[in-house]
Amino acid sequence: MNLQGSIVAIVTPFKAGRVDEEALTALIEFHLAAGTNGIVPCGTTGESATLTHEEHKRVIELTVKVTGGRIPVIAGSGSNSTEEAVSLTLHAKSAGADGALLITPYYNKPTQEGLYQHYKKIAESVDIPIVLYNIPGRTGVNMLPETVARLMPFKSIVGIKEGSGSIQQVAELIHLCGKRLTVISGDDAITLPMMALGAKGAISVTANIAPADMAKMTTAALSGDIAGAQDWHNRLYPLHKVLFLETNPIPVKAALAFMGKCSEEVRLPLTPISEDNKACLKTVMAEYGLI
Repeated sequence: MNLQGSIVAIVTPFKAGRVDEEALTALIEFHLAAGTNGIVPCGTTGESATLTHEEHKRVIELTVKVTGGRIPVIAGSGSNSTEEAVSLTLHAKSAGADGALLITPYYNKPTQEGLYQHYKKIAESVDIPIVLYNIPGRTGVNMLPETVARLMPFKSIVGIKEGSGSIQQVAELIHLCGKRLTVISGDDAITLPMMALGAKGAISVTANIAPADMAKMTTAALSGDIAGAQDWHNRLYPLHKVLFLETNPIPVKAALAFMGKCSEEVRLPLTPISEDNKACLKTVMAEYGLI
């Protein structure tokens, strides 16, 4: 699995409370045409926390079908229950996903030993490329680089989406794991600094609305064109900021609605973006040239 470049953490469009499969199909084709390097369905941005198991599985199956092998599909299959994560990952494999993205268990706040045992169990249970996902701001637990390094004997663990926001933690990860592990940014605003340390791209929220430009930035960084990557980073930075005015994916769904790509509908307990933040989002998008 080629794990690099701009990988979109794609939204799950809703319409009148149901998954809007027509809009999802169109969004996938939008990314294929724009040069996106991979797709993650059923991640945080895809509102996996409020999808039923049937919806979750259908979104992954549809994404695999529409992409048709043209770019990798890395299915979100994490859970705070290890057995449930195994089950969802087995489905991702059977559906034809190229890999699985597994968030650290949330709410139950496992120890570092618990995190190790969680991923060990999944790696031993399902033969599929696994991307770890560390985002302590969402989960309440930070998977330390030393714990990630302990998992390196499991060859199916190929990468990590690192969303701690700590450049020092990224440096420690790369120092401990070297080329054995592909590090991917989980924070659009610091993707370029992370790539300067050796990360290979981003699983991106911003790519939902500016896929071609995110692909150009990561391609420039991977090719050693630092000045070009800096130019793209500086151009994209206002989007990175405005897309996190409220909890993700509230702003990015509103942005896609402005672009006519899908409705801004989110599921409770998420609520529609406030009018003040919607006005700010619209201004930034207009200045960028997206609307």
